[in-house]
Amino acid sequence: MTVMRLSLYDRVADEIAGRVIRRYSTSFGLASRLLEPGVRQHVENIYALVRVADEIVDGGVTEAGLDTAAAGRYLDEFEADTEQAIRTGYSTNLVVHAFARTARETGFGTELTKPFFHSMRMDLTDTEHDQESFDTYVYGSAEVVGLMCLRAFLQDHSVTDDQNERMVRGARALGAAFQKVNFLRDLAADVETLGRSYFPGIRVDQFTEQEKHRLLDDIDDDLRVSAAVIPELPAGSRRAVALAQSLFQELGERIRRTPAETVIRARISVPTAVKARLLAQAAAGRTPRPPRPAPASAIGASA
Repeated sequence: MTVMRLSLYDRVADEIAGRVIRRYSTSFGLASRLLEPGVRQHVENIYALVRVADEIVDGGVTEAGLDTAAAGRYLDEFEADTEQAIRTGYSTNLVVHAFARTARETGFGTELTKPFFHSMRMDLTDTEHDQESFDTYVYGSAEVVGLMCLRAFLQDHSVTDDQNERMVRGARALGAAFQKVNFLRDLAADVETLGRSYFPGIRVDQFTEQEKHRLLDDIDDDLRVSAAVIPELPAGSRRAVALAQSLFQELGERIRRTPAETVIRARISVPTAVKARLLAQAAAGRTPRPPRPAPASAIGASA
């Protein structure tokens, strides 16, 4: 019996993408288990491309002995390969091939990939941000990834224009919250290891409780927007998004309870036992409650 070569290649590409998410992210890997199989593969394909781009700009190229200019060239080639694969449906890069199949099947293209690669390119040139460049960076690096996943969630599902607008707003908010939580958790490491400071006006050597609470309040605003939309998502993706929301909400709460001077010295994480509890709750269909405003005493004490 003749084996269809492209079909085999597609399957291998999908398998490689799935391995990437499981090796690089326990949180997203855990949440992806709750997606229905077809949607899960699309999300894994999206994550794999995003992860490889991150590796290009976050030190993988320079650790190989090349300079920042070389990283820029690799990123340009990676983007060009991605755009061509979306047009043609084929790439010799298995991760790009898997991503392009997802983009073509779920209906997105360069309107989302261009902002993403623009933000990745900013990591090679921008060491500090003002509010405008920060918003641009977060949109391209995180919000558009949420929009890509939303396209996968809604494939073969009909929604009204109003529903789509709310879901787009929720997907962008959740992506932004994820990114900002990671920035806050890795505040010192980003400065010391990568030479980057993402939050406008924040200095690691002068980081205060008041600044920490202000950043977390902004993150909680995003999480409230995303939490409101979760019940409207298709059943095949709702539990996974609820778990991802719960994991990052829990992380934010732990950072809020941790003194600012500790946040910049130690990487805060969610314990395995807590992750297991949140997984069980999401699997049972429980959606997370929106974050509650921090007690005034918690903020006032540091002001």
